[in-house]
Amino acid sequence: MPGSTKAMGVVTVGGLVVVTAYTAAMGSNGWLWFGWVVLGMVTLGMLATRN
Repeated sequence: MPGSTKAMGVVTVGGLVVVTAYTAAMGSNGWLWFGWVVLGMVTLGMLATRN
């Protein structure tokens, strides 16, 4: 796994942890979940197109 793709994976997992913690503490925020889904899709796209 190239370095940038690995870093994106770490950011995506970290984002999931942050969004989940925010949801547990403050309640659900649709925009945060939408942003995380977009980030996840970008990460999957990077995985699919890596050399």
